[in-house]
Amino acid sequence: MTPERPRRADATDAPVETPMDASRAVSRAEEPSALVVDPRSAPLYAALDLGTNSCRMLIAQPKGSQFSIIDSFSKTVQLGAGLEATGRLSRASMGRTIQALRICEKKIEKHGVRRMRLVATEACRRARNARDFIRQVRRETGLALEIIAPEEEARLAVISCAPLVNVSTEQLLVVDIGGGSTELVWIDLSAVAPPDRPKAIMRLHMGFDAQGDGAVARVVDWISVPLGVATLKDQFIDVDDDAARFALMSWFFEENLASFSPYNADNPRDGFQIIGTSGTVTTVAASFLNLRRYDRTKVDGLQMTSDQIDLVIREYLSLGPEGRRTDPRIGRDRHALIMSGAAILQALMRIWPTDRLSVADRGLREGLLYAQMSADGVLDDGPYT
Repeated sequence: MTPERPRRADATDAPVETPMDASRAVSRAEEPSALVVDPRSAPLYAALDLGTNSCRMLIAQPKGSQFSIIDSFSKTVQLGAGLEATGRLSRASMGRTIQALRICEKKIEKHGVRRMRLVATEACRRARNARDFIRQVRRETGLALEIIAPEEEARLAVISCAPLVNVSTEQLLVVDIGGGSTELVWIDLSAVAPPDRPKAIMRLHMGFDAQGDGAVARVVDWISVPLGVATLKDQFIDVDDDAARFALMSWFFEENLASFSPYNADNPRDGFQIIGTSGTVTTVAASFLNLRRYDRTKVDGLQMTSDQIDLVIREYLSLGPEGRRTDPRIGRDRHALIMSGAAILQALMRIWPTDRLSVADRGLREGLLYAQMSADGVLDDGPYT
């Protein structure tokens, strides 16, 4: 596997389907209670992210420079289970995913959503039978999934994190650790006036080469590494020793960063910020805070140092597989994948040590919502806080 390098935003290795038309017919099945909003009061938007491990969706309404969540859905579907060995999506994984997508369709219909983007990422980019799966989803649920290119996935993750960018940040690294891939984007903000830096990040919804009035955020480099928490774990599934497997995963991931230009550059400290967005990063943060019940308000925006992250990872290793399985801070859906995610995070901290890693409980779905609302002109013009 080789990392994805920058190319045209419309290029992709897999067939891309057209987003769902607003007038498509869907079933009228009822869904358990959720907040019902009069669609005449403001437009409703949906964003669905079908990844290698999870299916997640948000339905939201614009509110000032932000949006208000009306309904949500998240389910572990393991769409990419067995993909590394066979190159295909299995019948069982497709069945689990379609069941989850039926629930999403019901929520979309219930709320009368007409503006939406429903995207699939690395598992569908790689699977040889992705086209057949996309057709099956459309046939059985009425939903039209769109397989997006790695560059767009990276860009959407970046703009979702705009509210977390410190005004003093001059060099920004955004890391999105997914199930099947990890996206890294390095952005130079030094030419942008400090109060305008979050807004400059938001402008990137038009593309990494987007221009605008005044100074712009400059994307120094980006990379999509085809190793996420699920695919990296599968690479070393035959290694029995827990600590040895972790070390191998961490160094193997670092080797795949060799073509990322900031990898060989001098490591900045002043004015440098890393924003990490993923279940791995939020789980590490929750463990650091000793949260036995997850609380997004305490996790999103938390700043951690390299030493604090390393302390949590060492604790995970000392717990061993059984200890991690029963640790309430990690959770049942995360324990099998937390060490591969931690290996990626440790590699990044080894290369770019920082006392300012910002934890982002946000990502592709929020980026999809921001991009749609910004394009429609329904968001106020910042500040994005």
